[in-house]
Amino acid sequence: MTEWFEQWFGEEYHALYPHRDEEDARRAVDLIRGVVRWSAGDRILDLACGPGRHAAALERLGGRVVGFDLSRAMLRRARERTRVGLVRGDMRALPFRDGSFALAVNLFTSFGYFLSDDEHRRVVHQVAAALASGGHFVLDYLNAELVRRTVQLSQEAEGRAGTDDRRTEVRVTRRIGQGGRFVIKEIELRDEGRRFEERVRLYSPDELAALLMDSGLHVVAQFGDYDGTRLGPDAPRVILVAARS
Repeated sequence: MTEWFEQWFGEEYHALYPHRDEEDARRAVDLIRGVVRWSAGDRILDLACGPGRHAAALERLGGRVVGFDLSRAMLRRARERTRVGLVRGDMRALPFRDGSFALAVNLFTSFGYFLSDDEHRRVVHQVAAALASGGHFVLDYLNAELVRRTVQLSQEAEGRAGTDDRRTEVRVTRRIGQGGRFVIKEIELRDEGRRFEERVRLYSPDELAALLMDSGLHVVAQFGDYDGTRLGPDAPRVILVAARS
């Protein structure tokens, strides 16, 4: 069975997230750099790198970056933006040797896509194994508590989608489903009659910290946004920085 994330992250994805640009990536990477230090040439894994915004910013700060993603369309965009190493694959089966990276990042809610919590644990366990001793993992996630309280059930939008940069009308419907465990976003490209779905597990900060701890990582810093805002119930993000002992 084809999973939702195998279908959605194509060129159409950019119709919904045009505001996620180079400046947004720079802010995220600057926040990470304020907590985690790496030397020129240290290997950095950008897990679910998407179009390479963060990989390019990390590379500019001296990292030897590897971008990893399942989407061919995203990797094509990443190749246009940066010359970092790019690997296509599923994050549930990372192809890297133990101790390979000084830093791994997973940014802009690129986690929580699977139905089974065991699969999420497997991902974190593999990331932890891929870190060198003293290495760090940065997980940037949505704030589940805020999403549950403020989810906007329906919205209309217009953006650019497709390889020919045409305009298309987009309808987005959100709901909390599966016993409150997931936020589900249904996306309709109305001019084309196509539909996609996003489904993300609503992990609380404590649940995310527990996943990290179960894999031998301990949280050393936490933030609520890319500007370093304190993590709290009204913060837009949950950003956890964890270290491998």
